[in-house]
Amino acid sequence: MSESTTPSAGRADATVLKFGGTSVADAAALQRVAGVVHDAQRGTRPVVVVSALAGGTDALLAAADAAASGDPKLMLPQLDALLERHAEIARGLARPESAKGIGTVLARARAEIADLLERVAAEPEHQPALRDEIASYGERLSAALLTAVLLAADVPARYVDARHCLITDETHGRATPLPNTEQRTRAELAPLLDRRLVPVLGGYIGATLEGVTTTLGRGGSDYSAALVGAALAAREIQIWTDVSGVLSADPRVVPGARPIPSLSYAEAAELAYFGAKVLHPKTIQPAMERDIPVRICNSHAPGDPGTVVTARGEVRAGAVKAIAHKTGITVLQINSTRMLGAYGFLRGLFEVFERHQTVVDVVTTSEVSVSLTVDDAGSLPAIVAELQALGTVAVESGRAIVCVVGEGLRITPGIAARVFATIADINVSLISQGASRVNLTFVVEETRVREAVLRLHEALFERQGVDLGAAAAAEELAS
Repeated sequence: MSESTTPSAGRADATVLKFGGTSVADAAALQRVAGVVHDAQRGTRPVVVVSALAGGTDALLAAADAAASGDPKLMLPQLDALLERHAEIARGLARPESAKGIGTVLARARAEIADLLERVAAEPEHQPALRDEIASYGERLSAALLTAVLLAADVPARYVDARHCLITDETHGRATPLPNTEQRTRAELAPLLDRRLVPVLGGYIGATLEGVTTTLGRGGSDYSAALVGAALAAREIQIWTDVSGVLSADPRVVPGARPIPSLSYAEAAELAYFGAKVLHPKTIQPAMERDIPVRICNSHAPGDPGTVVTARGEVRAGAVKAIAHKTGITVLQINSTRMLGAYGFLRGLFEVFERHQTVVDVVTTSEVSVSLTVDDAGSLPAIVAELQALGTVAVESGRAIVCVVGEGLRITPGIAARVFATIADINVSLISQGASRVNLTFVVEETRVREAVLRLHEALFERQGVDLGAAAAAEELAS
């Protein structure tokens, strides 16, 4: 058994609680968080991972962008307003001595951020690293503030600099954690847990082996929580947000979308990748590798059961769990007779996307053509220019991906027929099924995606009278 999986290597009675930006938006939200953490101490050893206050990262990155354009002082009033939000919450919720300490931290942070913005304007060659350093203040200040609020609520909290735990490569803006993250995380957190203290650390941020600040990409606080949970062999990872679990569709499109009681890792990963906003796409992987349940909870309604994600999938005929969608998609079709009976063609094609660091979402092939989708069109002109050496390239922009997800789709006769009959008058330009056992994915025009999702939700859930909670309960009784 490896070091990372032995019982002594982690803290199996630890629970990681991650709170997103909307859960720490203001004083009332932070007070609710303090109540959740206080209650969590009764049966477990909490570890808290927190995002920046709502809007904080956006303000910091906007300031970095303004500095890169030559005006490092442009966004200082907005940053002052952000820092004052922290100070006001501290004055209202923290003990007087802690509020004074937070004030000192904020004053120092303002001076440091102003200096970093000047450097962004003067040192364009260092902008990626400086941008990460500036963005990191959102989580660092949020974690310090929450620590003070928890102490005032009689929670024995201790601030931990996440950069001492999450060790990454040097890819600024979307860094990849290195294997020694586990050992560093345990070294920092296990002694605190042994003393019954509650570690509080910012998500989204890490550092290189040399100590240079990095970030994991937007939404990376979920990923941070999963990495911490995996390092500690936690009993559960809880993602606290503003909805009661993963919903059967985007509620902004389908007002009748409802929470899903349980998902398999595979289902959750597909939903996260194809547009579900509750989970960051990378979150599932560390939890899946260690078989740690991930629970999505509502910080505004802590009593709601939420959604639990586990290795065990509920496989039932017709078990559609949710419909996800992603807009802003571009479809590329490459036609070439060189594909016919040849080997190495696809490798050469995908090497083009690798060179331009562009992710491909969906792929279908025939004897002489390949169709695929991308959602990052930043390098598209250069990609198309290279692909033209392989064959004729057609580009269709303004498309959207729709993904129907559920364990058991592959064993359900007629499910594809039901799906496409429901949207028979909407043109489908690309279909993918079979690469995953849990999804049926296709592409439509972006202008009709809302209509498609609404119709499918009605046909697959509402018209059928599906009660997801009752279905889950029946499954539990039968098992």
